[in-house]
Amino acid sequence: MLGMSHDATLLFNAVIAILALILMITRLRIHPFIALTITSGFLGLISGMPLPKIVKSFQDGFGGVLGFVGIVLGLGTMLGKLMAESGGADQISQTLVRAFGRERVHWAMMMGAFLVGIPLFFEIGFVLLIPLVFIVARRSGVPLFKIGMPMLASLSVMHGLVPPHPGPLLAIGIFGADIGKTIFYGLLVGLPTVIIAGPMFGAFISRYVDIKPSEELMAQLAREPQTTNLPGFATTLITVLAPVFLMLLKTLVDVTLPEGHAMRDLMDFIGNPIVALLAALLLAIWTFGIARGFTRQQVLKFVDQSLAPTAAIVLIIGAGGGFKQMLVNSGVGTAIGQLAVHAQISPLLLAWFVAGVIRVATGSATVATITGAGIVAPLVALIPGTNKELLVLATGAGSLILSHVNDAGFWLVKEYFNMSVGETFKTWTVMETLISVVAIIFIMLLNLVV
Repeated sequence: MLGMSHDATLLFNAVIAILALILMITRLRIHPFIALTITSGFLGLISGMPLPKIVKSFQDGFGGVLGFVGIVLGLGTMLGKLMAESGGADQISQTLVRAFGRERVHWAMMMGAFLVGIPLFFEIGFVLLIPLVFIVARRSGVPLFKIGMPMLASLSVMHGLVPPHPGPLLAIGIFGADIGKTIFYGLLVGLPTVIIAGPMFGAFISRYVDIKPSEELMAQLAREPQTTNLPGFATTLITVLAPVFLMLLKTLVDVTLPEGHAMRDLMDFIGNPIVALLAALLLAIWTFGIARGFTRQQVLKFVDQSLAPTAAIVLIIGAGGGFKQMLVNSGVGTAIGQLAVHAQISPLLLAWFVAGVIRVATGSATVATITGAGIVAPLVALIPGTNKELLVLATGAGSLILSHVNDAGFWLVKEYFNMSVGETFKTWTVMETLISVVAIIFIMLLNLVV
């Protein structure tokens, strides 16, 4: 095209597709699910993909995202609904407001999400904590994003930098890094990064972006309790943190027992995010339902009602996964990675940069981390003395930058917080970019002393 190389043409096609997607959603007011579906097909066509592969790529991306995220959203939403109806979320929110005070409640949310985010995938932590964000904001009168941003920042940093999340874990294997050191360095870098991108940025941006969550979601996740027999704070905490405990237990067993051990196989099953959330939901049916005096019919009604508001969210996230897969299968991610490795910079900055450009192209932090690590690893072998653990963190930091319309997380945050595309760019996209830039700065500083 116009004398451009194949790689340059792919990049041009990706830019055109993304601009078309933004135009359809913001100007033409086309529903995001329809716009993402149309744009995915358009990208495949202009990239020269065979017609059958276009449909297959979209299907694979759609199903690949919803095969995990869809189940997690369903189970997490049911759990959140029961927690709201029983007054469990109200109980936690009142305790946090009393303990930290109205002016510091966003710091409490940051610390809670930071701890919860260590073993939990971003999506799981999100659906577990979003009811608390809504109800704490309502109870305290604090702007929603001042409380929501610390939660988002904590979960995102943990997902991108700290094992046992899949991206960092796979990068550890590719670079041959030590998992213990990576976790330690990841927490050292992660905490100050979260403080800057979470409570500090949240307090700033909430002055300029005043969002109102949808009445439908607020009615579901932050409504007044339907019983006076509220669960205790300890009971609520145990129920909500049950999946966290099971996943932490799985991680501990994986580290301490050899592969093939019967207990390890058992805990790999029980500690699987889907199984752990299902177990927590079954526990919640008792602690938030039957034990609160609700009948089985009422509990079933709550569970049924919880799914309706998330139907559109699930479709949009799935279509975002299809668009992401189209970018991957068209060769855009590989093209960007190959162009990036020619830069003559520090191995840490190179790992950050390569992962960053792949993230922008594909929308997946995990894909960016794995692909970036694979591209950079052979080069690093030629440069002795490079800290492998910091390379893992640099790659993870790059994988978080500039989340936009090809990222399922972008749509998850947009829909739950009831924002426009522009507002999501100003809040979520800026926060993710801030995390990435601040993290690489701290990583470079840490490299001076380790």
